[in-house]
Amino acid sequence: ARVQCPPSMGAGSAPANLPSCFSTPRNRPEGKVLETVGVFEAPKQHGKYETGQLFLHSVFGYRGIVLFPWQARLYDRDVASPVTEKNENVAGHGSKEVKGKTHTYYQVLIDARDCPHISQRSQTEAVTFLANHDDSRALYAIPGLDYVSHEDILPYSSTDQVPIQHELFERFLMYDQTKVPPFVARDTLCAWQEKNHPWLELSDVHRETTENIRVTVIPFYMGMREAQNSHVYWWRYCIRLENLDSEVVQLRERHWRIFSLSGTLETVRGRGVVGREPVLSKEQPAFQYSSHVSLQASSGHMWGTFRFERPDGSHFDVRIPPFSLESNKDEKTPPSGLHW
Repeated sequence: ARVQCPPSMGAGSAPANLPSCFSTPRNRPEGKVLETVGVFEAPKQHGKYETGQLFLHSVFGYRGIVLFPWQARLYDRDVASPVTEKNENVAGHGSKEVKGKTHTYYQVLIDARDCPHISQRSQTEAVTFLANHDDSRALYAIPGLDYVSHEDILPYSSTDQVPIQHELFERFLMYDQTKVPPFVARDTLCAWQEKNHPWLELSDVHRETTENIRVTVIPFYMGMREAQNSHVYWWRYCIRLENLDSEVVQLRERHWRIFSLSGTLETVRGRGVVGREPVLSKEQPAFQYSSHVSLQASSGHMWGTFRFERPDGSHFDVRIPPFSLESNKDEKTPPSGLHW
Protein backbone atom coordinates (compact mmCIF):
# COMPACT_ATOMS: atom_id res chain seq x y z
CA ALA A 1 0.00 0.00 0.00
CA ARG A 2 1.19 3.50 -0.69
CA VAL A 3 1.39 5.97 2.17
CA GLN A 4 -0.54 9.02 1.10
CA CYS A 5 -0.54 12.18 3.17
CA PRO A 6 -1.73 15.74 2.61
CA PRO A 7 1.08 18.24 2.10
CA SER A 8 2.25 19.56 5.49
CA MET A 9 0.24 16.96 7.32
CA GLY A 10 0.68 13.54 8.82
CA ALA A 11 -1.31 10.47 8.08
CA GLY A 12 -4.14 10.93 10.53
CA SER A 13 -5.06 8.11 12.88
CA ALA A 14 -4.45 5.08 10.68
CA PRO A 15 -5.47 1.98 12.61
CA ALA A 16 -2.53 -0.24 13.48
CA ASN A 17 -4.17 -3.23 11.79
CA LEU A 18 -4.94 -1.34 8.58
CA PRO A 19 -1.73 0.02 7.05
CA SER A 20 -3.23 2.71 4.87
CA CYS A 21 -3.57 6.44 5.23
CA PHE A 22 -6.98 8.05 5.02
CA SER A 23 -8.32 11.56 5.13
CA THR A 24 -11.73 12.90 6.02
CA PRO A 25 -13.20 16.40 6.34
CA ARG A 26 -12.56 16.02 10.10
CA ASN A 27 -8.80 15.77 9.80
CA ARG A 28 -7.96 17.24 6.41
CA PRO A 29 -7.28 20.97 6.02
CA GLU A 30 -9.53 22.74 3.54
CA GLY A 31 -8.20 22.58 0.01
CA LYS A 32 -5.48 20.03 0.72
CA VAL A 33 -5.06 16.96 -1.46
CA LEU A 34 -3.34 13.68 -0.73
CA GLU A 35 0.20 13.15 -1.94
CA THR A 36 2.25 9.98 -1.97
CA VAL A 37 5.15 10.05 0.49
CA GLY A 38 6.26 6.42 0.37
CA VAL A 39 5.37 2.74 0.30
CA PHE A 40 4.37 0.76 3.38
CA GLU A 41 6.48 -2.17 4.52
CA ALA A 42 5.44 -5.13 6.65
CA PRO A 43 5.77 -4.29 10.39
CA LYS A 44 8.48 -6.33 12.12
CA GLN A 45 7.11 -9.03 14.39
CA HIS A 46 10.62 -9.91 15.61
CA GLY A 47 13.84 -7.97 15.89
CA LYS A 48 14.42 -4.21 15.95
CA TYR A 49 14.04 -1.46 13.39
CA GLU A 50 17.32 0.00 12.19
CA THR A 51 18.59 3.56 12.40
CA GLY A 52 17.10 5.44 9.45
CA GLN A 53 13.80 3.52 9.31
CA LEU A 54 10.93 5.78 8.17
CA PHE A 55 7.56 5.22 9.84
CA LEU A 56 4.09 6.52 10.58
CA HIS A 57 3.02 6.61 14.23
CA SER A 58 0.05 4.22 14.45
CA VAL A 59 -1.71 6.29 17.15
CA PHE A 60 -0.84 9.92 16.38
CA GLY A 61 -0.24 9.60 12.64
CA TYR A 62 2.90 11.69 12.31
CA ARG A 63 5.83 10.87 10.02
CA GLY A 64 9.12 10.11 11.72
CA ILE A 65 12.49 8.40 11.43
CA VAL A 66 14.23 6.06 13.89
CA LEU A 67 17.48 7.31 15.44
CA PHE A 68 18.28 4.38 17.76
CA PRO A 69 16.56 1.87 20.04
CA TRP A 70 16.27 1.79 23.83
CA GLN A 71 15.65 -1.29 25.91
CA ALA A 72 13.05 -0.37 28.54
CA ARG A 73 11.50 -2.30 31.41
CA LEU A 74 7.73 -2.35 30.90
CA TYR A 75 5.70 -2.74 34.09
CA ASP A 76 2.22 -3.65 32.85
CA ARG A 77 -0.32 -3.93 35.68
CA ASP A 78 -2.86 -5.39 33.25
CA VAL A 79 -0.73 -8.52 33.03
CA ALA A 80 -0.84 -10.71 36.13
CA SER A 81 2.57 -11.43 37.60
CA PRO A 82 3.24 -15.17 38.03
CA VAL A 83 4.85 -14.49 41.41
CA THR A 84 3.40 -12.04 43.92
CA GLU A 85 6.23 -10.09 45.48
CA LYS A 86 6.35 -7.74 48.40
CA ASN A 87 5.65 -4.24 47.19
CA GLU A 88 8.23 -1.85 48.57
CA ASN A 89 7.74 1.32 46.60
CA VAL A 90 4.01 1.97 46.30
CA ALA A 91 3.03 2.26 49.94
CA GLY A 92 -0.62 3.00 50.44
CA HIS A 93 -1.57 2.48 46.80
CA GLY A 94 -3.03 -0.97 47.29
CA SER A 95 -1.86 -2.31 43.92
CA LYS A 96 -0.20 -5.59 43.12
CA GLU A 97 3.50 -5.69 42.39
CA VAL A 98 4.41 -6.44 38.79
CA LYS A 99 7.59 -7.68 37.19
CA GLY A 100 9.22 -5.64 34.47
CA LYS A 101 9.43 -7.10 30.98
CA THR A 102 12.03 -5.96 28.45
CA HIS A 103 10.44 -3.91 25.69
CA THR A 104 11.90 -1.97 22.75
CA TYR A 105 11.31 1.76 22.37
CA TYR A 106 12.90 4.07 19.82
CA GLN A 107 14.33 7.57 19.91
CA VAL A 108 12.86 9.24 16.84
CA LEU A 109 12.67 12.54 14.99
CA ILE A 110 9.18 13.86 14.26
CA ASP A 111 8.52 15.55 10.91
CA ALA A 112 8.03 19.25 11.74
CA ARG A 113 5.33 19.54 9.07
CA ASP A 114 3.10 17.22 11.08
CA CYS A 115 3.50 18.86 14.49
CA PRO A 116 0.71 21.46 14.09
CA HIS A 117 -1.74 18.70 13.16
CA ILE A 118 -1.09 16.50 16.18
CA SER A 119 -1.04 19.33 18.74
CA GLN A 120 -4.61 18.64 19.90
CA ARG A 121 -3.76 15.02 20.69
CA SER A 122 -0.11 15.09 21.64
CA GLN A 123 2.39 17.66 22.76
CA THR A 124 5.28 17.86 20.33
CA GLU A 125 7.49 15.72 22.51
CA ALA A 126 10.90 17.09 23.46
CA VAL A 127 13.95 15.92 25.33
CA THR A 128 14.48 18.29 28.24
CA PHE A 129 17.37 18.62 30.66
CA LEU A 130 18.88 21.10 33.10
CA ALA A 131 21.70 23.05 31.52
CA ASN A 132 25.23 23.30 32.85
CA HIS A 133 24.99 27.07 32.98
CA ASP A 134 25.35 30.02 35.36
CA ASP A 135 21.58 30.45 35.32
CA SER A 136 20.46 27.67 37.66
CA ARG A 137 16.92 27.88 36.27
CA ALA A 138 17.98 27.20 32.68
CA LEU A 139 16.09 24.36 31.05
CA TYR A 140 16.98 23.17 27.58
CA ALA A 141 14.51 21.44 25.31
CA ILE A 142 15.14 19.75 21.98
CA PRO A 143 11.71 19.64 20.28
CA GLY A 144 10.48 16.94 17.96
CA LEU A 145 12.31 14.08 19.68
CA ASP A 146 9.86 11.40 20.73
CA TYR A 147 10.02 7.92 22.24
CA VAL A 148 7.97 5.37 20.31
CA SER A 149 7.06 1.81 21.29
CA HIS A 150 7.88 -0.94 18.78
CA GLU A 151 4.21 -1.78 18.16
CA ASP A 152 3.35 1.87 17.37
CA ILE A 153 5.62 1.91 14.31
CA LEU A 154 4.16 1.47 10.81
CA PRO A 155 7.30 1.28 8.64
CA TYR A 156 7.50 2.68 5.12
CA SER A 157 10.16 3.43 2.52
CA SER A 158 10.69 6.53 0.42
CA THR A 159 12.87 7.58 -2.51
CA ASP A 160 13.11 11.12 -1.12
CA GLN A 161 16.66 11.87 0.07
CA VAL A 162 15.31 14.25 2.76
CA PRO A 163 11.94 12.69 3.65
CA ILE A 164 11.73 14.18 7.17
CA GLN A 165 11.85 17.88 7.93
CA HIS A 166 13.62 18.43 11.25
CA GLU A 167 16.56 20.68 12.06
CA LEU A 168 18.59 17.70 13.26
CA PHE A 169 17.83 15.38 10.32
CA GLU A 170 20.86 16.26 8.18
CA ARG A 171 23.10 16.68 11.24
CA PHE A 172 22.34 13.15 12.41
CA LEU A 173 21.69 11.18 9.21
CA MET A 174 22.99 10.96 5.67
CA TYR A 175 21.69 9.32 2.52
CA ASP A 176 23.42 6.15 1.32
CA GLN A 177 21.63 4.41 -1.55
CA THR A 178 23.60 1.20 -0.96
CA LYS A 179 22.04 0.71 2.48
CA VAL A 180 18.61 -0.53 3.58
CA PRO A 181 17.13 1.69 4.90
CA PRO A 182 19.14 4.24 2.86
CA PHE A 183 19.72 6.64 5.78
CA VAL A 184 22.72 5.98 8.03
CA ALA A 185 23.96 7.55 11.24
CA ARG A 186 26.58 10.27 11.02
CA ASP A 187 29.35 10.39 13.61
CA THR A 188 27.54 13.36 15.16
CA LEU A 189 24.56 11.15 16.06
CA CYS A 190 26.76 8.60 17.81
CA ALA A 191 28.66 11.35 19.65
CA TRP A 192 25.41 13.06 20.67
CA GLN A 193 23.94 9.81 22.01
CA GLU A 194 27.11 9.05 23.97
CA LYS A 195 27.42 12.55 25.43
CA ASN A 196 23.76 12.96 26.37
CA HIS A 197 23.02 9.37 27.35
CA PRO A 198 22.03 10.20 30.97
CA TRP A 199 19.35 12.66 29.85
CA LEU A 200 18.05 10.64 26.90
CA GLU A 201 17.82 7.22 28.50
CA LEU A 202 14.42 5.64 28.78
CA SER A 203 14.52 2.92 31.44
CA ASP A 204 11.07 2.22 32.93
CA VAL A 205 7.59 2.32 31.40
CA HIS A 206 4.48 1.86 33.58
CA ARG A 207 1.03 0.93 32.29
CA GLU A 208 -2.37 0.27 33.87
CA THR A 209 -5.96 0.14 32.59
CA THR A 210 -9.09 1.14 34.55
CA GLU A 211 -12.55 0.90 32.95
CA ASN A 212 -11.04 0.75 29.45
CA ILE A 213 -8.85 3.84 29.98
CA ARG A 214 -5.18 2.90 29.69
CA VAL A 215 -2.58 5.14 31.33
CA THR A 216 1.08 4.84 30.30
CA VAL A 217 3.79 6.73 32.21
CA ILE A 218 7.45 7.18 31.26
CA PRO A 219 9.64 9.08 33.74
CA PHE A 220 12.95 10.72 32.75
CA TYR A 221 15.64 12.09 35.05
CA MET A 222 16.64 15.66 34.09
CA GLY A 223 19.41 16.55 36.51
CA MET A 224 20.14 18.14 39.88
CA ARG A 225 20.44 21.75 40.97
CA GLU A 226 21.86 23.27 44.13
CA ALA A 227 19.47 25.77 45.73
CA GLN A 228 19.78 27.44 49.14
CA ASN A 229 22.37 24.95 50.40
CA SER A 230 20.30 21.94 49.35
CA HIS A 231 20.00 19.73 46.30
CA VAL A 232 16.88 19.76 44.12
CA TYR A 233 16.37 16.83 41.71
CA TRP A 234 14.17 17.18 38.62
CA TRP A 235 12.27 14.68 36.51
CA ARG A 236 10.04 14.87 33.46
CA TYR A 237 7.22 12.38 33.06
CA CYS A 238 5.36 11.66 29.84
CA ILE A 239 1.80 10.37 30.12
CA ARG A 240 -0.39 8.84 27.43
CA LEU A 241 -4.13 8.37 27.99
CA GLU A 242 -5.92 5.93 25.68
CA ASN A 243 -9.63 5.17 25.46
CA LEU A 244 -9.98 1.49 24.53
CA ASP A 245 -13.79 1.73 24.44
CA SER A 246 -16.22 3.41 22.04
CA GLU A 247 -17.85 5.61 24.71
CA VAL A 248 -16.74 9.26 24.68
CA VAL A 249 -15.16 10.40 27.96
CA GLN A 250 -13.55 13.65 29.11
CA LEU A 251 -10.72 14.13 31.59
CA ARG A 252 -11.80 16.55 34.33
CA GLU A 253 -9.39 16.32 37.27
CA ARG A 254 -6.02 14.99 38.37
CA HIS A 255 -5.05 13.84 41.86
CA TRP A 256 -1.37 13.14 42.55
CA ARG A 257 0.49 11.75 45.57
CA ILE A 258 4.22 12.47 45.50
CA PHE A 259 6.48 10.74 48.03
CA SER A 260 10.10 11.79 48.56
CA LEU A 261 12.87 9.73 50.11
CA SER A 262 13.34 12.66 52.49
CA GLY A 263 10.04 11.58 54.08
CA THR A 264 7.63 14.14 52.64
CA LEU A 265 4.28 13.20 51.06
CA GLU A 266 2.66 15.83 48.86
CA THR A 267 -0.88 15.83 47.49
CA VAL A 268 -1.68 17.74 44.30
CA ARG A 269 -5.22 18.23 42.95
CA GLY A 270 -6.28 20.25 39.95
CA ARG A 271 -8.51 20.64 36.91
CA GLY A 272 -7.46 18.72 33.80
CA VAL A 273 -3.82 18.37 32.74
CA VAL A 274 -1.49 21.03 31.27
CA GLY A 275 -4.45 23.42 31.11
CA ARG A 276 -6.51 21.01 29.02
CA GLU A 277 -9.49 18.73 29.62
CA PRO A 278 -9.08 16.38 26.66
CA VAL A 279 -11.95 14.39 25.18
CA LEU A 280 -11.15 10.78 24.29
CA SER A 281 -13.40 9.39 21.57
CA LYS A 282 -13.36 6.55 19.06
CA GLU A 283 -12.07 8.99 16.41
CA GLN A 284 -9.44 10.56 18.69
CA PRO A 285 -8.80 7.90 21.33
CA ALA A 286 -5.44 9.08 22.71
CA PHE A 287 -3.90 12.13 24.37
CA GLN A 288 -0.27 12.55 25.38
CA TYR A 289 1.44 15.22 27.48
CA SER A 290 4.51 15.86 29.62
CA SER A 291 5.02 17.56 32.96
CA HIS A 292 7.80 18.01 35.51
CA VAL A 293 8.35 17.32 39.21
CA SER A 294 11.15 18.14 41.65
CA LEU A 295 12.19 16.56 44.93
CA GLN A 296 14.71 17.51 47.59
CA ALA A 297 15.87 13.90 47.64
CA SER A 298 17.59 11.75 45.04
CA SER A 299 14.61 9.43 44.71
CA GLY A 300 10.90 9.06 45.40
CA HIS A 301 7.76 7.86 43.70
CA MET A 302 4.40 9.12 42.42
CA TRP A 303 0.94 7.66 41.92
CA GLY A 304 -2.62 8.96 41.71
CA THR A 305 -5.84 9.08 39.73
CA PHE A 306 -7.46 10.91 36.83
CA ARG A 307 -11.17 11.66 37.12
CA PHE A 308 -13.16 11.22 33.91
CA GLU A 309 -16.71 12.26 33.03
CA ARG A 310 -19.14 10.22 30.92
CA PRO A 311 -21.75 11.75 28.56
CA ASP A 312 -24.47 11.22 31.19
CA GLY A 313 -22.55 13.37 33.70
CA SER A 314 -21.35 10.51 35.90
CA HIS A 315 -17.70 10.33 36.94
CA PHE A 316 -15.16 7.56 37.46
CA ASP A 317 -11.53 7.47 38.61
CA VAL A 318 -8.71 5.96 36.57
CA ARG A 319 -5.59 4.79 38.35
CA ILE A 320 -2.18 6.24 37.47
CA PRO A 321 0.30 3.37 37.92
CA PRO A 322 2.90 4.03 40.63
CA PHE A 323 6.32 4.89 39.24
CA SER A 324 9.71 5.51 40.78
CA LEU A 325 11.69 8.71 40.45
CA GLU A 326 15.35 7.70 40.45
CA SER A 327 18.34 9.94 39.84
CA ASN A 328 21.17 8.62 37.72
CA LYS A 329 23.65 6.81 39.89
CA ASP A 330 26.62 8.10 37.93
CA GLU A 331 26.07 11.86 37.93
CA LYS A 332 27.53 13.44 34.83
CA THR A 333 27.85 17.05 33.76
CA PRO A 334 24.74 18.08 31.83
CA PRO A 335 25.21 19.26 28.27
CA SER A 336 25.78 22.99 27.89
CA GLY A 337 23.24 23.42 25.11
CA LEU A 338 22.89 22.70 21.43
CA HIS A 339 26.26 24.03 20.32
CA TRP A 340 28.33 21.67 18.20
